[in-house]
Amino acid sequence: MIKQSRHQAIINLINSVDVSTQEELTEKLIEQGFAVSQATISRDIKDLNLVKVEGANKKTKYVKVDLVQSKLSPQRISLFKQITISIESANNLIVLKTISGNASAAGLAVDEINFPQVLGTVAGDDTLLIITKTASDAEIVVKGLKSL
Repeated sequence: MIKQSRHQAIINLINSVDVSTQEELTEKLIEQGFAVSQATISRDIKDLNLVKVEGANKKTKYVKVDLVQSKLSPQRISLFKQITISIESANNLIVLKTISGNASAAGLAVDEINFPQVLGTVAGDDTLLIITKTASDAEIVVKGLKSL
């Protein structure tokens, strides 16, 4: 129950304030009455699937990557990992390189994840173009795909 409350407090914090470091997150949780160490926060960050992205004024901040992985079978995730060669972003565009002939399979996996940040995907033979709303959204999607 305490872990659940702490996780909810972390989500509320990162949604309302730009939190850049584990130390900063630890301090804010202690201020709210949680007895936490940096090691606990590190585990919570992993459990909650939080990633750092660039926020305002080039300052980093934590955000939650919401992957709807329940739609992806373990076989689909394994296939995605096997066919993906590289994932790179430039502004709000992501270029995902695959083994020849597999871009549409990677695109199907991305579409099934249903990232709210993704506006659309276009698949060629070995390249998948993923279009997001913003450069920060692209970072979230790249980190989410790399964490599969």
